[in-house]
Amino acid sequence: MTAANTQATLPKALAEPTLRVGRSWITLLFLANIGLWLGIYAPLQVLLPEQVASLHDHLANSAAVPSGSDAVLLSVVMGVGAIASLIANPVVGALSDRTTSPRGRRHPWTSVCALIGAVGILIVAAAPSIAVMAIGWFIAEFGLGGMLATLTAALPDRVPVTQRGTLGGLIGISQMLGTVLGALIVTVIVTRMTTGYAVCAVIVVAGAALFVTRTPDEPLPAEFKPQVPLRTALRRLWVSPREHPDFGWAWATHFLVNLGNDLGTLYLLYFLNDRVHYHDPQTGLLILMALYAVALLAAGAICGMMSDKSGKRKPFIIGSAAIMATAAIILAASPTWAVALVAAPLLGFGFGTYWAAAPALLTSVLPAATDRAKDMGVINIAYSLPLVVAPLLAGVVLGLMNSYPALFALAGVVTVCAAVTVTRVRSVP
Repeated sequence: MTAANTQATLPKALAEPTLRVGRSWITLLFLANIGLWLGIYAPLQVLLPEQVASLHDHLANSAAVPSGSDAVLLSVVMGVGAIASLIANPVVGALSDRTTSPRGRRHPWTSVCALIGAVGILIVAAAPSIAVMAIGWFIAEFGLGGMLATLTAALPDRVPVTQRGTLGGLIGISQMLGTVLGALIVTVIVTRMTTGYAVCAVIVVAGAALFVTRTPDEPLPAEFKPQVPLRTALRRLWVSPREHPDFGWAWATHFLVNLGNDLGTLYLLYFLNDRVHYHDPQTGLLILMALYAVALLAAGAICGMMSDKSGKRKPFIIGSAAIMATAAIILAASPTWAVALVAAPLLGFGFGTYWAAAPALLTSVLPAATDRAKDMGVINIAYSLPLVVAPLLAGVVLGLMNSYPALFALAGVVTVCAAVTVTRVRSVP
C-alpha cells in the first residue's frame, strides 16, 4: 500500500495535516498557551519566592524552624511541582491518545487539567506552611503539565510541517507573554499575594475554555483506539533513543536549552535582591523581563517565518544556543545591573530564535501518529525536568557556594551543550 493510500485510510484524528490553520484557530491556541504559561511562571518567578520568604520568616521568628536559605526552600517547592509535571505530561498525553469521546481526544483532557491546575494554585494561595505550599504546587503542576501535553499535541494534530516554524515562534512568544504578563499582573495590577494567585487560576481556566469551546477536535473512532493493556501502554511511555535516535537527540537538545533558560531566569528576583542590591527587586525583575520579552517577540516572529521559508531548523537552534550562552557568560563575568540590562534581551532573542525552529524539529521526529500526545508528553518532560534539575543545581550553587556568577556560568555551559546535541539529529535539516 502506498503512503498516499495509507494516509487516506486513516481517520482525520490520525492523518498528517495538510491544510494550513487559520487565524482564528491560531489566536485561540495562542491565548490558551498564554494562560498556561502565566499560570506556571507568575507563581514561579514572583509569587512562590515571595510566599516562601514570608512563611519562612514567620516560622523562623516563631522558632518553629531553623533559619536557612529561602532559595533552598523555594527549590524544594519548585522541584516537587516539577515532578508532578514530569508524571502528568506523558500520562495525560497517552490517555488522550486513547480517548474516543465525541468531543475529541484532546479537549476533554485540556478542560479537566485546567481545572486541576486552578485548584492547585488556589491551595497554594491559602497555604499556611511550606509543606502545604508544596502539596498545592504539586497539584497545580500536575494539572498544568497535563494541559501542556494536550496543547502541544495540537501542533502535529492540526498544523502542516510547512507552517510549524511560524506556529512554533508564536508558542515561544506565548510563553514569554505569559511570563511577562504574569509578572506585570502580580507586581503592578494586583498587589495582594492571594489575589494574584486567584487571578492566575482564573486566567488558566478562561484560556482553556476559549480554546476548547471554539475550536474543533477530531474524535478518534473506537476501532482505531490502541487495543493494548494498560500495563503495556504505560511501558510504551518510554521512547527508546536506540530505536529512535533522532527523537533522543532532539529531546536532549530541548532539555538542555530549557535548563539553560531556567538557570538564567528563575532566580533573577533573588539575584537582584541579594547580589545586585537593586532598590526595588520586583520592578527590576519586571524591567528585565520586559527587555527579554521584546527581544523574544522579535526573534520568534522573524525567525519563525525564516525557518519555514528555508525549511531548515538546526542552524537556527545552533545560533540560538550560542546567543543564550553569550548572555549567560557575560552576566557571570560581571553580575551587575548594567550587564543584566544587556544580558536579558540577549537571552530573550536566543530563546525566541530557539522556539522559532524547535517545535518544527521536535514534531518531525515523533515515532507514530497514534501516539502523538504521548510522545509530545515525553518531549515536554524535557521542559519539566529542568524545573526539577535547575532548583537542585541552584540549591547547591547558591546554598553551598552562594555564587550567582557560578549559576550563570553553568547556564552558559549547558546551553552550549545543546548546540552540540542538535547536530546529531539526522532526519531534519
